[in-house]
Amino acid sequence: MKPIFQGHLDKLVARLVSEKKIKGAVFHLSREDQSESLISASGNLGPHSLFYIASINKLILSALTLRCIRDGKLKFSDKLTEFIDSEVLKGLHFFKGKDYSKEISVGLLLSNTSGLPCYLIDKAPGKEKTMNLLKKGKDEPWPLDRVLNHVKTMKPSYLPGKKGKANYSNTNFRLLAFILEKLSGKPIFEILQETFEEMQMSQTFVIKEKDNPEFLPVFSNGKPVFLSQYWASSGMDIISNAEDLMKVLKKIFEGYFYPLEKLEELEKWNSIFFPFQYGIGIQKFYTPRIFSPFKPVPDLIGHCGSTGTAAFYVPEKKIYITGAINQTERPQLLFQTILKIIQKAG
Repeated sequence: MKPIFQGHLDKLVARLVSEKKIKGAVFHLSREDQSESLISASGNLGPHSLFYIASINKLILSALTLRCIRDGKLKFSDKLTEFIDSEVLKGLHFFKGKDYSKEISVGLLLSNTSGLPCYLIDKAPGKEKTMNLLKKGKDEPWPLDRVLNHVKTMKPSYLPGKKGKANYSNTNFRLLAFILEKLSGKPIFEILQETFEEMQMSQTFVIKEKDNPEFLPVFSNGKPVFLSQYWASSGMDIISNAEDLMKVLKKIFEGYFYPLEKLEELEKWNSIFFPFQYGIGIQKFYTPRIFSPFKPVPDLIGHCGSTGTAAFYVPEKKIYITGAINQTERPQLLFQTILKIIQKAG
């Protein structure tokens, strides 16, 4: 593999900010053999800047859940009813006149195949999508009880675990966080903060309603958005930087949380929306050969976030990449830059 060189990376990142007119960008690349580790930033994001990682928190929650499975504290087949009272679950997954809530398992939550609607991006009858309201800056707390009550007003699109079906749902991961709390007897924010200390991620924090380290606002439609009440209410929304995300990304794919020899078992892919597929606790960005017939694009495995964040391993190139453009618009810019970095790597 040819080296990328710092100058090449700096040009790519600077061009992204200047030509595409985004506020800032940061990318960190590291090779599996440790022969090269580079970081570059431009605009309002510096190499060590803290930013909201969005759905990369799902990758971390999945790693913690998989560790519990590895250690025998949990099984993929364990049902929600083992952790949540049946009366609380009643009506959560009501499909064609029958309640299937009791059939939802840990494995279905991890793989986004539970069939549960997403309280953020799916639409409840007569209401605007929660995500749209958040992007507009409507900051409200969304504790788990509110999430579950909201989802009960929504219609699932398929039975739990239906073959070939998956839908991206934040609801699944709010439930996984609750399961982790039940297993440990600790709130999820405490579990996560202990994990960051364990990983020596000194610049990674669960967002509280106040007294957070200074971090850059997310930009939506060109305007800064802070959602302190919403983020704090989940106990699992996180700020970090590209370097710290690299630490946990490497640990995941080096087998720290789940046995290295079993990681391939997590690659049971289902399409969620193009160009993404979901496995068991991991996401894949793929480019079909028809779109790049002369030079196949390698798969990226890890997770991204709706605010232009990414943490991916590229098995074919043995490269890790983390980064952010810190905005909700034009996510293609993030991936275009990642693919250019990969191309430079040979």
